[in-house]
Amino acid sequence: MQTSQIDIAAFGPEHLEAAVKLSRQAGWPHRLEDWQMALTLSEGVVAIEGDRVVGTVLVTHYKSECATINMVIVDEAMRGRGLGRKLMDAALRLAADRPLRLVATTEGLPLYERLGFRETGRVLQHQGFVGAIAVPGQTEQADAADIEAIVALDRLAFGADREGMIAYLGKAGNFAVIRRDGRVCGFCAIRPFGRGEAIGPVVAEGLEDAKALVAHFISTRTGGFIRLDTTAETGLSLWLAEQGLAHVGGGIAMMKPPIHRAADPAATTFALANQALG
Repeated sequence: MQTSQIDIAAFGPEHLEAAVKLSRQAGWPHRLEDWQMALTLSEGVVAIEGDRVVGTVLVTHYKSECATINMVIVDEAMRGRGLGRKLMDAALRLAADRPLRLVATTEGLPLYERLGFRETGRVLQHQGFVGAIAVPGQTEQADAADIEAIVALDRLAFGADREGMIAYLGKAGNFAVIRRDGRVCGFCAIRPFGRGEAIGPVVAEGLEDAKALVAHFISTRTGGFIRLDTTAETGLSLWLAEQGLAHVGGGIAMMKPPIHRAADPAATTFALANQALG
């Protein structure tokens, strides 16, 4: 069967059940609710053969500043036939002229490089059943009045306005913050995901603050299953492993075109919002 016999259609709620099946085939933990969140924050397309969804891609716009490409999946029976390129071409059209980010698998890397993406770092996926840990003294639960400050701090760290994502995380999960001199100088989000919960983003001024923010949530979840995606340069990986969150894999962070900007010392991202959101 040639890819010319496959239709590309707008990704709608009616495709979510099929998307869950595809992600399970790929070994991903995403539940229906996780796909619903990703689709709510994004737009995308599906590849359809007859009445069967055989591929997906989502594009999450962060206003006009950038976009992330997520949930690129091709049915294993359809691989090697150019369908991944067809899905990516559709994603590039949806993204228009925005700078792009994605997290690549080793298998997808050659395609993304041909499309002009360049590696910017390594993503380390940590997960596991957390052990007991002391409650940190410098963190506190966020309230609705903190959301504006969280959005501003996240923008400094990420380089684009993710107000919509932050608002969604506030409804689906919880935030913790660190305050100094009356201002929010770090935050952490947690939400239900996959087998348990996912932590991220974590934005802080330094490594010790990042550890405290993560500890804020895992200190009340002894024995619970947690996933957290970080990057190699944060220095968080070894500490996460000590808490029971083993390094189980990851991906390759990429941008198109590469964006070189100096990190704001007051806002560094220590954990990602999860690969489902780029």
